[in-house]
Amino acid sequence: MNARATTPLPLDADASAPFDASVPVLLLGGGGNAVAAARNLSRRGIRVTMAGHADAWGMSSRYCAERLGAPPGADLAAFWEERLLGSDRRHDGSVVFALCDDSIAFLCRHHAALSARYRLEDCDPRLRSAMLDKMETLRIARAAGVATPDFWTVRTADDLAALEGRLTFPVMVKPIHSHLFIPVFGRKLFIIEDGFDKVREAVGRAHDHGLEVMVVEMIPGPDDLLSSYYTYTTPAGLPLFHYTKSIIRRYPVNRGGGCYHLSQWLPETAAEGRRFFGGMPWRGIGNIEFKRDVRDGRLKVIEVNPRFTAAHRLLTAAGLPLDLMIYCHLTGQAVPRPGRLRENVRMWNPPRDFLAYREMSGRGTLGLGGWLKSVARGPKVMPLFEWRDPGPSIRRLVDEGGRALRGRRGRGGL
Repeated sequence: MNARATTPLPLDADASAPFDASVPVLLLGGGGNAVAAARNLSRRGIRVTMAGHADAWGMSSRYCAERLGAPPGADLAAFWEERLLGSDRRHDGSVVFALCDDSIAFLCRHHAALSARYRLEDCDPRLRSAMLDKMETLRIARAAGVATPDFWTVRTADDLAALEGRLTFPVMVKPIHSHLFIPVFGRKLFIIEDGFDKVREAVGRAHDHGLEVMVVEMIPGPDDLLSSYYTYTTPAGLPLFHYTKSIIRRYPVNRGGGCYHLSQWLPETAAEGRRFFGGMPWRGIGNIEFKRDVRDGRLKVIEVNPRFTAAHRLLTAAGLPLDLMIYCHLTGQAVPRPGRLRENVRMWNPPRDFLAYREMSGRGTLGLGGWLKSVARGPKVMPLFEWRDPGPSIRRLVDEGGRALRGRRGRGGL
């Protein structure tokens, strides 16, 4: 990885000052990114409290000093509002990290009130909220001169009818707000291989649930054309870091989450990412994902995440302690300088990657030998599993096993 490109610009801080872990951290969420952050920060002596669903993976981590668990079926926004803005002031002064789309929406909605009591990540609430709107994200990218796939609004029946005969398949019916769509359908989007009637059906299903969607051109090609850029911009406009990675495989193929990631410095991905965030007064953490379009060779925006992502453990394993760096920045301390970041570190989810291999094998795009050769390469970390903290992995196995069992029963398998 290019050391000059990945070293942050100098900040006004005393590098010789001792580290102060006295300010606690409150993590809003409980997924894999929260587990990784809790482990990293707790090991530095920082008291970590996690607030989210009571059955979230992170609630099972031994690195959480306190767990604020919302009961099943509870409205998370209402739960956070009661806990963070109510009469209980035990957590006042904490650094707050919003680690899921629901918590970002909550933080943006109550930004002024929360800022009066907590140390929040730097951000313009309006811009951070805009990144939750997938269509607005693409519009902002185009305004900044960053390439995007074609996309179309389908808010009304007339919008949809106007697209008949104009689409080149496959296309995606994609939610405007993923955090509202996924709980309803258990997936990130609908992929339509052919047939406008199927587009109409998918859009209708979303509208029946009151969900906004758009139709988006699907960039052709395998998942290893995907890459991401990460940064954090201070109020002075200085980046704390630059980092890039790529995807080797996803499951399900072409539409699921990454199951095999690779840490590597990608100058073009970094340049396009900086162009995107530099096109507006962006502050705080930002992650943008691209896919290279084999038809014109350009990187095109897939999505933006204004938070730590599911690949958080890969970034820290590659030598970028971004959670600690942001903590130090928010608490007025010397920000640790990462050295030369490690390339070729991989984050691997063996069960899901094996399922990806099975799917690709069925399509004739990956053989057993190729898969085994691929997984034998490079040093690896798991997204969740750790011997010293097995609770989150056990929780995940229980959750995913239960969903698989319910799915089999629903199909008459049991």
